[in-house]
Parts: sequence; structure tokens; C-alpha cells
Amino acid sequence: MIDRRRTVQGLAAAAALSLSGGGHAALRLSTPAPSDPSGNRKPPRLRPGDVVGLVEPAKFTPDRFQLNRVVDTIEAMGLKARLAPHLTDRYGYLAGEDAARAADLTAMYADAEVRAVFAVRGGWGSARTLPYLDWETIRANPKLLVGYSDITSLHLAFQRVAGFPTLHAPIAAASWPAYSWEAFRSVAFEGATPVYSNPAPAEDRLARMAGSHEVLRPGRARGRLIGGNLTVLTSLVGTPYLPDMSGAILFLEDVDEPPYRLDRMMTQLALAGILRAVAGVVFGQCTDCTPGGESYGGFTVMQVLDQHLTPLGIPAFAGAQFGHVARQWTLPLGVEAEMDAQAGTLTLLEPAVS
Repeated sequence: MIDRRRTVQGLAAAAALSLSGGGHAALRLSTPAPSDPSGNRKPPRLRPGDVVGLVEPAKFTPDRFQLNRVVDTIEAMGLKARLAPHLTDRYGYLAGEDAARAADLTAMYADAEVRAVFAVRGGWGSARTLPYLDWETIRANPKLLVGYSDITSLHLAFQRVAGFPTLHAPIAAASWPAYSWEAFRSVAFEGATPVYSNPAPAEDRLARMAGSHEVLRPGRARGRLIGGNLTVLTSLVGTPYLPDMSGAILFLEDVDEPPYRLDRMMTQLALAGILRAVAGVVFGQCTDCTPGGESYGGFTVMQVLDQHLTPLGIPAFAGAQFGHVARQWTLPLGVEAEMDAQAGTLTLLEPAVS
């Protein structure tokens, strides 16, 4: 058991030594080379006792007491936490300056003892680190990156540049109920290839309501899993960090976005040719995505999805168990999967780890 208080309190001093010039580097605009899709490299699976890195590529943690709970969670997984030097930094609403957050992430991939990297939380800011990352170091050291929401920027960039699977799964600061933990453990520790479907709710009614899925267009499709948070994904359109989605199964989720904003983002994906390129679409949860205010009486979320996805002629369904919810699937980006829109299932066809 580590001395959490001493470890967390010592981070500020370590941060001061790890970057010269205060960590404010000039933006590098060079385009990173794409990964070789034929490499098919897999990160190592996790084992009890492994060391995992904790980083904050976006939002800061308000105090060390919350960070202590995160370390408790990692230890409950049977793992050992290694805290990044700048983990307690704060720069506005970010967990330190962009170069410092990027340096922490790169350092975890350079550290031979670290077997995987967990994002403590999301928020906003991961995309700001992309030009500062040492992509050669990351590409040479395949390790699982774990997180979701704003971490979508990193997941997508890793697919485009690093070329190995990462896990769209709860952040380290999440509640990690048994459902989410078992989904993660089976993929990250066991290398399992589960068939995902929404859990059956405990409700007394003739027809299932809670946890049901909506079929936009029936059918089956196979392809690489690519996706994440819709808002974050659309922010990478036109950048060198968005992977090729041709023939992919695109999975999407979002939170606190009224239907008109979802419509705007889906329109952007359509106009960019992305929706026409994918083999199928799985939309997860859109938490607190209600019209409200001036949008009252407008389109619903399902109407927006229906308008954009049904005419594509590809399998699509919505309501899958992932997104900004406590109980969620673990989805490896970059692995082959099969979706069945009518059944509301998503099946991994290969392990995410070696």
C-alpha cells in the first residue's frame, strides 16, 4: 500500500523539475505520420499487480482527497497506481499547461514498468495535447489507454498515428459498478471477445421499456470499431488526427447536447463524407440531451438520428449501453467487430490485447 498523502503532496515538486521553461512550448504544426494498418499490434493484457499510469489530459482534480479515492479504485482492481508528475497541476479549467499534460502522457508510454494508462477524468482539453505528444515513443510502446468522453481525442489520434487498440471505458474517477468492471476486466485482463447487449432491467411490465434499443435500420455489419463522443469526434474533422473510417463500425455517444446541436454535428459528419464511408452505426446513450428552452417542440434525439442514419442504407441502432452512464460496455477502438442492429448486439471478433 502506498503512502497516498506523501505521494500526492510530492507531485508539485516533481512537476517543477520535469519541464524547463514552465511547460509552455510553441505549438508544433507538423503532421504526424499515419500508422501502418497492417501492423495489427496489440498492447499487453493487464495482470494483477501491474503498474498503471494515472494522467489528466483534460480537466483537473479539485483536491488530493478525490485523487486518493481514484488510487483506491485502481488498487481495488488489483493494480498499482503510478501518478504522473503534473497530476495536481491546474491551468484554468485544465490540469496544467498543454505541454505538461502531454509530457505526462508520453512519459507513461516511455516507462517500461507501466503496463497501461488511465485517464483520471475527461472534461475538455485532450485535443490541446495532441501536437505536443511524442508520437514515436507512443507508437513504439503499445499500451492500453483507458477512458471516454473527452479522451475520445486521444483514442482517435492513437488510431490514426499510433496504430494499436485503446479502450473506450470508464475513467479512473468513475464509480465502476460491477457491470462496468466485469466488462472492462474481461477485455483488458482476459482478452475476451464478448457479445454485448443491453442488460435486462428489473421492471414489471409486459413490454420492455428501460434498457431497450431502437432499430433505425436492421442488418449486420463487420468492421473496425471507431468512435466515441460525438462532440469531440466532430472537433477533429479536418485535422491530421482523425482516422480513416472507411468500412468501420462507428459508435457514438454524447451528454448535455440538445437535439439541434446533435443535428449540427451529424450534418457535419454527413457533409464530410464520414457517414457514407462507414459500414454501420451504433449510437449509445445521449444523457440529458433534452430539447428544453427555445428548442421545445423541435426534433427529438431519435428523430435527428433517424433523419441522418436511416437513409444511408446501412445497419444502425441506438440506445446501446455506453456513454455518460455508470454501467457501460468496454469498447476497444481498432479491433474487428460485428453489429446486429435488429438484435441490438455488438460482438468483438478479436481480442484487444496480446
